[in-house]
This record gives sequence, C-alpha cells and structure tokens, in this order.
Amino acid sequence: MLLWVYRFLFVPALALLAPRYLWRMRRRGGYGSGFAQRLGASGWIPPRRPGVRRIWVQAVSVGELLAIGPLLDALARESGVEVILTCTTSTGRALAEQRYAQVTVARGYFPLDFWLISSRIWSAVAPDLVVLAEGERWPEFLAQARARGVKVVCINARMSDRSFRRLQTFRWAVPTLLRGITRLLAVSEEDAARFHSVGFASSSVYVTGNLKLDVAPVTLTTDEQQALRSQLGFSPRDPIVLGSSTWPGEEAALLAAFQHLRAKGLAAHLLLVPRHAERRDEVTRELLASGLTFHVRSRGAAPSRVEVTLADTTGELRRLTALAEVVFVGKSLPPHGEGQTPIEAAAAGKAILMGSGMSNFREASRELVAVGGARIATDASQVEGVIETWLRDPELRSAAGSAASKWHRVNQGALQRTLAVLRAELG
Repeated sequence: MLLWVYRFLFVPALALLAPRYLWRMRRRGGYGSGFAQRLGASGWIPPRRPGVRRIWVQAVSVGELLAIGPLLDALARESGVEVILTCTTSTGRALAEQRYAQVTVARGYFPLDFWLISSRIWSAVAPDLVVLAEGERWPEFLAQARARGVKVVCINARMSDRSFRRLQTFRWAVPTLLRGITRLLAVSEEDAARFHSVGFASSSVYVTGNLKLDVAPVTLTTDEQQALRSQLGFSPRDPIVLGSSTWPGEEAALLAAFQHLRAKGLAAHLLLVPRHAERRDEVTRELLASGLTFHVRSRGAAPSRVEVTLADTTGELRRLTALAEVVFVGKSLPPHGEGQTPIEAAAAGKAILMGSGMSNFREASRELVAVGGARIATDASQVEGVIETWLRDPELRSAAGSAASKWHRVNQGALQRTLAVLRAELG
C-alpha cells in the first residue's frame, strides 16, 4: 500500500518541483543531449549477450563516478561480466563517456523513479545485479528489483546527519520502501550503526570502508607542475592554498583571509574550485570586489601573473589538488554542515583545513585531526590563522601532509572487500 501511495504522489510532486530542477539544469547546462533517457528512452541500451552476466551501476555525479573508477576497472577484468553505467548529472555523464567508455558497454542517464518509466528501463537493461553508489536509494527502482528477483548492493554507503534525522522521523516507512536492498556496504562503523537504527537488518549491513581511499592520487612531474602553474598564472615556487569544492560564503572567507595574509607580506596564491562550476559569475563578482588580481580558468591560460585563480572547470580537482600545499575542504564552514571529501587531499599528502561541519565524513575527519593531518576552523578568522601558521612554517605544513598521507595508506582496502561481496552476490 505504501508503495502505491508513493506512485500516486510521484507525478504531482514532480510537477511541483519541476520548475526548480529545470532551472537548475538550464543553469548548469549539458542536459539537452540524452534527456529522453530520463523519460524511458532505451535505444542506448545494447541487447543481452548469451552467457554474459550484466551489472547495472548507478552513481550520481562526478565525485561518485571518480570513487568507483577502480571498481569499474576491476569489474571489466572479470570474466563473463559487463557493466551498464548510469548517472544523474550532465557533468557525471560527460565524465562517464570520457573515462569509462572502455570498461562499460553503455552509459546513460538514470531514469525518473516513476513506475512506468522505471519498469521500461528495467526491462531493457535486464541486469543480473544492481550496484548503487553512496546515497542512491529510490523506492520504485528498488520495487522493480524486488519484483524481478534481482539483488541490489549499495556500496560506499553513508548517512549524513540530515538524512539520519529524516529517516528516524519516517522509520516506519523504511522497511517497506527500501526493502529491495540486498546488501548495504557502509563506509564506517558509525554509518553502519545508523543504518541499523533506522530499520535496516543487521544481516544486510557490512562495513567495507570507503572506496575513495583506493583511488590513486594524481602525481605530477616537476615539468607538469610548472606548466600547470604557468597556465593558472602562478609563480614557480610560492605556495598554493586550494579551496576545494567550496560553497557560497566560503570563497568570501578565503578571499578575506588571503587579503589579510598578503597584507602581512606572505607570498602565496589562492586557487578556488567551487563545487558547482555554474557559480562562476557569483564568485567572479566577489573576486572583483576583493581587488586581488585573478584569472578564470575556463578562459584558457592566464596571460599574466595573478594572485587568485578561479578554476570553474569540471573533472580536474584531483590534478589541482596535487599542485597545492594547503587544502581547505568546502561545504564545512557554517551555515554548511555536511562537508566535501577530505580523502583526495589526504591521498595527495596535503595539509588539510576544514570547517566544523563534516557530517558526511565524520569518521574520516575525526581520524585525520587525531593523527595531525588536518585542523578544524570554526569560523573565517580561524581559517586565516591556520593558513598563516602553515604558510609561515613549511616543516609543520609538511608534517601535516605526511600524517594525512599515512592515514590514507593505512585505511585502504575497501575495493577488495567490495569486490568480494559483489562476486558472492553475482554467484
């Protein structure tokens, strides 16, 4: 009965929310191509091959797709297995085409979770196993899996504070709407406990760790570093502070801190990488107001030396992280409270600074602080203070980066644990 209530309410809810999401799609761009796939178009899906087992993998966007890269590579090496890859965002789809065309048989958009659309795509894909990355748990999609007897494994599963509060409120609905999940592979013991507490059976929840820890960091040769510095408009040697996946308000905090530090005579560059590239105009206005010299990366190579560069591009954050000395992790300063991942910065051996709101990466952030690889700043003034400390003391900064790198190495292994579960479920 509850599933039919969801089905009945889906269309009016979609109509109510459509203007907001259509505006967001238009703002971000790239959604015209393949849009029909969201509505059930299935011409992009190849027919099944006899004797080949098919896995349907769904990952929302760029971050999730990068995290599952090693897993997709490993599945491509499995005998008699093929992968259909879907994603939700236009940037994710572009990355899927760019990076994973050789390890998947098809790539497309995830369909709307309306029963007629979902049923049609399910019939076309006809998977033997479904893999959902991180927070992908759609009631209709799971109902289709259950009706067809297809196992569903949620990998890299985590639960933010906000999701936890919501699921606790509607705990009575969880077993009915999400019972199509066969296995839930949590990134930490704390996340596993949260899944247990909202109604997931203990027998279905495993702790396998975070797949992002098994993604190899990007390394740059000295020549590559100098070439990239030149493109960004940065000097050959001055340290770079990276604002990684920043959200509104955080660019302003970093710019204010950077102005003060420059006024104190500290030579450094600031590299801003907003979480959403379409915010370039908003951030550019802040850069103009700051009075600092700056360059916008999407306009090509910087024509001259600048103090700040806005990297309004997609898919190169790991490369830019390799260039920085200090990394501020975005979506972590109030009023934001969820946090972006600090794992890429740790893998690259960088000194990590984050705000107090890291609910999406609670355990990782706590452990990084405990080993000395990261520091917490509760407001903009503390952000400035920590950055100044690290810029003035290269040895202290290097020690933090080394501690972060060691933490990363010690915590690897999620890929093999995840593969073991998938092999067992695939039979």
